[in-house]
Amino acid sequence: MEQWPGVIERYRPLLSLPPDIEAFTLLEGNTPLVPLPRLAEALGAGALFAKYEGLNPTGSFKDRGMTTAVSEALYRRSRALVCASTGNTAASAAAYAARAGLRAFVLVPQGKVALGKLAGAMAYGAEVIQVEGSFDSALAMVRAIAEECPLAVVNSLNPYRLEGQKTAAFEICDTLGRAPDWLALPVGNAGNMTAYWMGFRLYAREKGTGLPRLLGVQAAGAAPLVLGHPVDNPETLATAIRIGRPVRGTEAVMAATESLGRIIAVSDKAILEAQKQLAGQGVWVEPASAASLAGLTGEVGAGRLDLRGKTVVCVCSGHGLKDPAAITDRLPRPRVITADLHALRGVINL
Repeated sequence: MEQWPGVIERYRPLLSLPPDIEAFTLLEGNTPLVPLPRLAEALGAGALFAKYEGLNPTGSFKDRGMTTAVSEALYRRSRALVCASTGNTAASAAAYAARAGLRAFVLVPQGKVALGKLAGAMAYGAEVIQVEGSFDSALAMVRAIAEECPLAVVNSLNPYRLEGQKTAAFEICDTLGRAPDWLALPVGNAGNMTAYWMGFRLYAREKGTGLPRLLGVQAAGAAPLVLGHPVDNPETLATAIRIGRPVRGTEAVMAATESLGRIIAVSDKAILEAQKQLAGQGVWVEPASAASLAGLTGEVGAGRLDLRGKTVVCVCSGHGLKDPAAITDRLPRPRVITADLHALRGVINL
């Protein structure tokens, strides 16, 4: 039986990596485009899909870039990795470090990381360090310590992260046979939006697949690219995009402009409603992932976006199990009944 080889082996000729690099992989990528017909009808779209990146090995899109970043670090004979993270990068870096036999140091903002992500980093054996400050403070410390110690930084400022992450654009084009008309995606540190645009442009040159328009979506409490200036104390329940100083912000804004798209902000309320809508179609994502649908819904509702006859892809960047408290803390507890059929009949009244 032929097995999916991971993104490096699948797309090696299109990746800017050393030709003889060994791929350290967990067979990431090959995530599905899940049709969302009822939501497509509600938005007036010709077709709507979720690129469900939560089905990567550690539950988020970060695995695509981590396989390339860690493989390149091993190629240079690095012995340890370091990153700052709001959670997903931490779990992914820890997993790929374990795969490659490296130590991993991950810095996270104290009390600001969803437990599902923190548990992942710990389970894979990373040395987790909590920082009294924001993600941006943690990243500044990572950059500084990397100047003093022989550590490979695997945040999205590492260009090899983008090489892996751009493969998601390749997969979308391979599945659809062309680029979608619109691609909506959450924006935190802005590396993913930058990488998708790299991927679509490369595939358009190599295979003639065309280019989409990009809709980048930030949370209103953490929207530096919409406001036009850094946010010192970003706040949003969408922890994965709670970032006030995006490392790849300039590139993401350029991608939005070049694609004739835009970057917008949505409220936490809109994000939670979109998370509920996606779950209603069988796709459970962490809150940040739902920002893409929230952005589309808001733009269509305000009359700023007409999706009639358009093929649209929402990037759902992380699985709902990354942040289960976003559900359990706000919804009623499941009802309890006695262990008898009469009690069950009282509940199931079809």
